Amino acid sequence: MVVKSVFETQGFEPDYVNLGDVKLKRDISNEEKELISNELEQYGFSIIDDKKSKIIEKVKTLIVELVHQQDNDIKTNLSTYLTNHINHDYNYITNLFTEVEGTTIEKYFIAQKIERVKELLVYNELTLNEISYQLNYSSVSHLSNQFKKITGLTPRHFKDIQANKRKPLDEV
Repeated sequence: MVVKSVFETQGFEPDYVNLGDVKLKRDISNEEKELISNELEQYGFSIIDDKKSKIIEKVKTLIVELVHQQDNDIKTNLSTYLTNHINHDYNYITNLFTEVEGTTIEKYFIAQKIERVKELLVYNELTLNEISYQLNYSSVSHLSNQFKKITGLTPRHFKDIQANKRKPLDEV
C-alpha cells in the first residue's frame, strides 16, 4: 500500500503493485525514477533496476510466499517451482543466488521454513506433527533435527522458552 501510494502521489498510475514488483503504464525518465527512489527510501524501500538483482529478489519473494502463506502448496519441488515462475534455468538461478547472497537457495529456503516453524510454535495452534506435514517435512524427526541444527534448540525447548516469556493477563 505504501509503495502504491508513493507512485500515485507522484502522479504515476501503476498497472499493478505486488510484493517486490511494480508495473507502470508507461516508462519513466531517470529524473522521475530518482524522485520516486528518494520518496521510497523514506519508507525503507529501494528500487531494484538491474536484471540480476530482480531475479534474486524474485527468488526471495517466491520462497517467502511459498513458506509463509497458508494457501500455497509447499509440496512442490523447489527447483521446479522457481524455474516455472522465473523462466530461467535452475542452475543459472542457483549460481546467481549463491554468488550474490553468499548462501544457497536451499539454505535460504530452510531458514524460511525454520522461521515459519518458530512462528507456528509460538501461536501454539498446531502440533509439531501438523507443522511438519504443513511444511512438507518427511517426518517430525527430520523437522526437529533441522530445527536444532539451525537454532541450537529443540522445537519443544523453543516452545517452552516462548511460553515462559509470556505472562498471563492477570499477572500483567
